[in-house]
Amino acid sequence: MDIPFEPVVFGVKLNVHLMLEYAAFFIGFRYYIYLRKDSLDTISSSNRLSIIIGAVFGAFLGSRIVGFLENPLAISFTPEYLIQIISAKTIMGGLFGGLLGVEIAKKIIKEKKSSGDLFTYPIILGIIIGRIGCFLAGINEFTYGKETTSFLGLDLGDGLFRYPIALFEVVFLILLWIVLKRFQHRLDLESGLLFKCFMIFYFLFRFLVEFLKPNTFLIFGLSSIQYLCILCLLYYQKTIRKILYAN
Repeated sequence: MDIPFEPVVFGVKLNVHLMLEYAAFFIGFRYYIYLRKDSLDTISSSNRLSIIIGAVFGAFLGSRIVGFLENPLAISFTPEYLIQIISAKTIMGGLFGGLLGVEIAKKIIKEKKSSGDLFTYPIILGIIIGRIGCFLAGINEFTYGKETTSFLGLDLGDGLFRYPIALFEVVFLILLWIVLKRFQHRLDLESGLLFKCFMIFYFLFRFLVEFLKPNTFLIFGLSSIQYLCILCLLYYQKTIRKILYAN
């Protein structure tokens, strides 16, 4: 199979990445509905809807803002660049923006119960599906890595052997899913801790793997995504201390 993978059906070239991106949203949401039916959700349906709306708006804004900041040195005021700003997006900004959107919504509706655990596995599933699409898109999506001569390198469509960052992320998320499942079943977790653990480990992974990407590195040799990862880890610093010093 060639990368990028662009099959032609009835003379029409299919955008497999876009199709899998939509599939990630649809399947992830259906999985959330399935999990909610079999769980004791202590949050009312109306409040849960408000929380979802807050998450959607926060994720949309966060993904666009952070997507724009991924390459701040290329700023210009041409029509092409403005279109690029509008279309730019990143899952990291979406996750953190969604988190802030949820917290704002909960403040407005005065909901104090933790709401993230039910979203954890649907989010992981959605990211896995989306990252498969990113891998099949090759270098058309900025999820590829630096050139390498190691056995990990793959030709992603430009004739160069690069780190397949999207595949690394798929493998990591599958392992994280397994670990969280075992962690969840063996311990009586406090509400909200499952989602917090996902965010902490995922953002830590992304901080490290960003060094393998041909990023625009800013102050202290870190990219905008890595600064966002640091911000997220600081946001959860109480939870991190609790995990580290748990008996």
